[in-house]
Amino acid sequence: MRRGNTPSEKNSPFAMSVRAAWRPAAARALCALAVAFVTHAALPARAADPDPLAAWPFQREAQTANTQPIGSLEQTIPGFLQSPYGPPSFGAPYGTTHAFGDWGGVQPWLQNHGVYVALGLYEGISGNVSGGKRQSYTLAGQVGATVDIDWQKLLGAGAWSDDLWLHTLAVNGNGQNLSRLFGDNGNQVQQIYGARGNVVAHLVWAYFEKSWLHHKVDLAAGWIPTGTFFNNSPWVCSFMNVWLCGNVTPTKYLAGGRDWPSGNIGTVLRLMPNPHVYVMGGLFAVSPHGYNGGISGWAWGQDNLGKLATEVEVGWIPEFGPNHLIGHYKVGALYDNSRYDDLYDDGHGQPWIVTGRLPRRQSGQTSVWVLADQMLIRNGEGPMNGLVLTGQYSYADGKTSQMNHHLVAALLDTGALWGRPLDSVGINVQWANFSRSAILSQEAAAAHGLPFRGANFGTPYGIQGHETIYEAFYSVHLMTGVSLQPDFQYVNHVGGTTVFKDAVVLSTVVSALF
Repeated sequence: MRRGNTPSEKNSPFAMSVRAAWRPAAARALCALAVAFVTHAALPARAADPDPLAAWPFQREAQTANTQPIGSLEQTIPGFLQSPYGPPSFGAPYGTTHAFGDWGGVQPWLQNHGVYVALGLYEGISGNVSGGKRQSYTLAGQVGATVDIDWQKLLGAGAWSDDLWLHTLAVNGNGQNLSRLFGDNGNQVQQIYGARGNVVAHLVWAYFEKSWLHHKVDLAAGWIPTGTFFNNSPWVCSFMNVWLCGNVTPTKYLAGGRDWPSGNIGTVLRLMPNPHVYVMGGLFAVSPHGYNGGISGWAWGQDNLGKLATEVEVGWIPEFGPNHLIGHYKVGALYDNSRYDDLYDDGHGQPWIVTGRLPRRQSGQTSVWVLADQMLIRNGEGPMNGLVLTGQYSYADGKTSQMNHHLVAALLDTGALWGRPLDSVGINVQWANFSRSAILSQEAAAAHGLPFRGANFGTPYGIQGHETIYEAFYSVHLMTGVSLQPDFQYVNHVGGTTVFKDAVVLSTVVSALF
């Protein structure tokens, strides 16, 4: 589920106090954003940090945590996002790259007893320096805490507990929605915003995971964000824009495919006969409410959970040549057996927004996706340590989804070429097309002087067509577990319309794993 497509939470006292002090200094903050883009060149080169702890369990020798650029909270959880062999994999989601090292010996003791604990802080400043409905600046971020339990280590039990894990994650979010302020109710330029509710600890996931036959068969069950397993790839959360981060749009904007930080009661079965091929299927309860599990994520017993969404995915993870150039190639589909309102048809081929009749009820909702990435040049050890070319296409049924087509192309690399191997850099372009049914409904409303109606991508300010986003980032590795990431986004056709001028958004994010 995207971060801001549910009713926004109230600002926390901490966030309000920060903004109260910060807004009068908006000009200085804007200068800082610009300076952040050029200061990385002046930073001294850093060698790879020594690995303070043992490698993750079940991790290949070449996949050590200290060879990977430090990313955002979601980029590092769960562990499969850093795995060359695709989802899911076992082990501590945060690996061993903690800013506080081994916590004075506490981390090794906990891990030796099967308990993996980590805290993550993510805070970002974003502002549209031009374009949009109006210029504005916001702060948005979160604190996350994860606990993963290896039951075999914890209990010292028999074979039944081998490769049996419990994964839990809760987050506390704060901030304002910049995209909504500058007139884009469908997109979200900030990686962290929304869907968390005004609560101290919003539950993201809590599920058991069991593996058999040396990880050839893997079963997960519990409270699971669908995109934790499906329609995801290692590179997507390197970027800030939420149409990418998490599982990819438009799937996560559908009620049956809601993703991080919204969980779903469900189960996932993966069959992986060899390390390079997998087949995966999942079954999830569909929530008809604005928040899955209530605003806190802990209310699993919501009413009207009778419908189910099924997701399937087939993946190929090859390694080419002596340098083991890793690729991820995936194709998948979602089918939700719920019934949804047609965006245009009133059952008689006319726009219900004009006739006043009830919308036609469409049976089922479908989405399909294709993701591919391929390392072209290797700069060092690790599954993403090199020049990586990526692409993605997703589709959703336009009769019930406001967006029906989404295309992405991206290029990422590390800073090894200029002596900063733990830095990372990337560019991408996204193109999204809004569905014919949504456009016909908007045209009918405009012709009759009626207000536009919102759907799963928010209420537009005008008749929608397409929206294109260009993004570039540079992530600076400051120290073990800490990174600074300036980010640039150019939003063409804000909100999919031509009502406002194109927006230029600058952001700077600090991410720390403790």
